[in-house]
Amino acid sequence: MQNIKYVHTNLIAKDWKSLSKFYIEVFGCKPTYPERDLSGDWIDKITEIKGARQRGIHLSLPGYENGPTLEIFEYSPENLRSSEPSINMQGFGHIAFHVDDVEEILKTLITHGGKHFGEVVRKEYPELGLLTAAYTKDPEGNFIELQNWKK
Repeated sequence: MQNIKYVHTNLIAKDWKSLSKFYIEVFGCKPTYPERDLSGDWIDKITEIKGARQRGIHLSLPGYENGPTLEIFEYSPENLRSSEPSINMQGFGHIAFHVDDVEEILKTLITHGGKHFGEVVRKEYPELGLLTAAYTKDPEGNFIELQNWKK
């Protein structure tokens, strides 16, 4: 069995800076830098939104030094409200798990009634390493991100 570890919960905000400030001030969350400003072909592919841009930050959760984070992002084009789930819908967006092999867990997820969403992407971050990631859906349509980081 693979080593699986819970990574973060994503929250889509109207104003990521304001919402982050709330979680910092009310719950004692701490910013985990760098702030994110993500765009480009790889974001379009993983989100299935042409011209997508994500801006925001990860916040460490109270009681954790290097534990799970709350990822607060804002999207351009504008966040959506809809009865149909969308990757950039306002509110909690997805949960994320770090896995040894994204493709292997993706296959397992599908055999258990989940669905693949977007593409599996690989993105090199000079300060963080190589990210392999994919968005998926559970059997009820809730979004899950599978990710693997290698230095």
